[in-house]
This record gives sequence, C-alpha cells and structure tokens, in this order.
Amino acid sequence: MCTFLFVAADTNGSRPREATAVASLVLVVGAIGFGLSDLSHLLSWLAIVLTVCATAAEFISARYAGVLRVSGVFMCGNLAVAFLGPAPAFAIPAVANLIVWGVDRYRWRALLINLAGCSTLTLAVAVAFKLLAPDQHNALFFMLLALAGAVAFLGNVLTVVPLMAVLDGNPVRRSLHAFVGIWPTVALNIGLAVALAGIYSDVGLSALAFMLLLIAAFTYMARLLVEARERTRQYANLSWGVLSGLIRTLDERDSRAARHCAAVAAFSRDMAKHLGMDKREQELAHTAGLLHDIGKFALSDRVMERGAKLLESDWRGIRRHPDIGAELLRDIGVYGPVAEIIRAHHERIDGRGYPSGLKGEDIPPIAKIVAVAEVYDTLTAPDTYRTPMTSFEALNELRRVAGTQLDGACVEGLAELLAGRGTDYRHADDADFDRELDIERRMNEAVAP
Repeated sequence: MCTFLFVAADTNGSRPREATAVASLVLVVGAIGFGLSDLSHLLSWLAIVLTVCATAAEFISARYAGVLRVSGVFMCGNLAVAFLGPAPAFAIPAVANLIVWGVDRYRWRALLINLAGCSTLTLAVAVAFKLLAPDQHNALFFMLLALAGAVAFLGNVLTVVPLMAVLDGNPVRRSLHAFVGIWPTVALNIGLAVALAGIYSDVGLSALAFMLLLIAAFTYMARLLVEARERTRQYANLSWGVLSGLIRTLDERDSRAARHCAAVAAFSRDMAKHLGMDKREQELAHTAGLLHDIGKFALSDRVMERGAKLLESDWRGIRRHPDIGAELLRDIGVYGPVAEIIRAHHERIDGRGYPSGLKGEDIPPIAKIVAVAEVYDTLTAPDTYRTPMTSFEALNELRRVAGTQLDGACVEGLAELLAGRGTDYRHADDADFDRELDIERRMNEAVAP
C-alpha cells in the first residue's frame, strides 16, 4: 500500500515553484541512481508481474481524506527491494504512477512529488538493503526487509507531505495528521510483504499468481475501509448540520437558546472533568449540554414566548421535550448515549421530575451534571425570564434544592469548579455556540480509528 498526497486544490499562500524545485532535485538524484544501477532485472518476469500489480493497484486505489491515495504500490516496491535491486525498485512505482497520471491527468507538479517520494525513496532503500542484506534464507534478511518497508513508508511521508503542503499552502502538521489512522494498516502491509517474500524465495514463480491476488485483494479492502470512513465523515457532517440547524432555528424563536446551550455544554464538560470522569464521559457531557434543549424545537411558538400564560396542555408539551429530543437523536443515528442523557436531564433526585419519574441512582450520572449546569446558567444569565442572580446566590439556591431536585455531589463539584474563577467564567454571558460546537473537530473524531 503506497500512501501519498494526490490532487488537493491550490490555495492562497501556495509556493508551487519551491515545491517543484525540491521534488525535481530529489527525482534527478533518483534518476542518476537508476542510471548507475544494474538494469538487468528490469525485464524479468518478477519485475513485469510487480509492475502490472502496482499499476492495477493504483487504478483500484481509494482516495483518503480528500487528498490521500491508498494503493498496493508500496508492497510491490518492497518486493522489488528484496529480490530485484535498486533499478526495478525505482522503475516499478514510477511506471505505475506515470500510467495512472496518463489516465487521470492530475497536476504535473503533484506527479513530480509523487515520483520523488515513491521512486527515489524506494531506490535509496534498495541500495541500502543490497549492501546490508544477507542470504535470502537467513532470518535477518526478512527482519531487514521489514525495516526497509518501514523506512520507505516513513521516507515517503516525510518527502511528499511537506512538499504537497508547500505546493498547496496547507499546514504540514494538519496534512501529517491524515496518516495517523493508517499506521496499523501499514504495519500489516509490511508483514504481508515479508510473508510474500518468504513464499517467493521458497516457491519461486508459482507464487506470482498468489502475489497478484493478494495485492489486489489487500488494495480493494483498503479502498472499502477508506470509503466507509469517508461515508462516516459525510454522515456525521450531515447529522451535525441538521442538529446545529435545529438549535439555530430554536435560537430564532428564543434568543437565549444558542448561548444557553453553549454555556451548559462548557459547564457540563468542566464539571465532568473536575469530578474525575474520563475523556469520553467529558465529551458526552459536553455534547449533551449542547443538545439538551433540542426537543424544544417541537414546542409551539406560544410556549416559547416569554411571559406567556401557559395552559396545562402547554406544560404537558414542556414535560415531553426531553423525550422528543432523545427520539430525535435516535432517529438521526449515532447518538444513543447522548439521547439517554438528554431524556433524563429533567429528572429529579426525589423522583418528581419528568418525563419518567426516575430517582436517585436511576438517573444517569452525566444527566445529573447537565441538570446542575442548566439550572445554574438559568439562574445567573441575563437573558432568562427572571432577574439574574450572582454566582454566590445561585450556588446557595442550588444547595437549597440539593438532594431533592439536584444531585448534591454535582452541586458541590460545580461550587469547587467556580471557586477562584473570574466573573467571565462564572457568568457565561459570552458563551458561543459555534465555538463549543467546533464542528471540524467533531468531523475528524467521527472517523478516527
């Protein structure tokens, strides 16, 4: 599997001349090394088969994270390093890249970078391997081959990623992040290449058909994996787009909604951390805080009006909004744990809450946190239905209802969290929904391994 940046669009701040100059220099060094190498194995059956495999693998490869191509060229190059020497190790990935470029016609500058990172680096590894490798039947041979594969991949990344980043004006660190999720696959690929080398050294040409099928199958599986992750990214993007759109619509009907959701999310996450919950639970608390009022989208405009006199039917609707929010999240898909938290965030310790009348330990711990954060922000915020309290007054009120309405440990956790904090934190007047939503981070985490 070869991995390299492919055809990202040019952006402001790009430096194509610098990237092209460096790639050209690296490629010229590779071409010189190719010319000085033994060319006798270029037309061997193994070289021909590996070239065909590499080219086919390129055509069935998958695009990863929009700019990354994952294919079987790397495995072919690794086998060329083991059995054919520097010249074929340079030529096989070069031919595969050129044939694919002839069909796809992506940017020629990107082609130069791909050739520099794939062909020249593989040639350099092949030269070192030829100098160090013992007899093919020695265990050290296969250990060095595995090391050669790792070095070739790392060299590919460290050559191509910075050059493509310079070419397109993208941050190098962000580009490198795209590779984090495929390291286990690379390790598996190196292991398969070593295993294939062992089979070939014992069986010979009769193993070529098996090599071809294995490389094609491996590349196709990598393509399925990448496509599945991209679909997950798209689905998560759609889901969060729908949910954030509902919150913004709710904010149009009640101007405090978005700020309140952002404040509750921040308080909930920080409380979960202060109370010793792990990263996943902190993220659940934060997400539940963002979405805790999503069910109010189904309430009538009259209920959402401030100061309106509510009928019993209106109160029934209000008591149902946690259920409505939970069902909405379930319908969208991947938010099961968050849905249960949202369903329970208006339950009370004494069992007099809604919608299910849960009490005490039956209430999810994170729902207790969200409940405290919501009440605290409601009491202290200037955009509520009542005169805002100071933080001190609000904490006194929370302590008054601790053990009946709210969980006492969560109330004290909030009090400890607020101790020594400034007014800007205690009164979340400037809480920002977009900042707390941080949708780009959520997209990345949705497809993280």
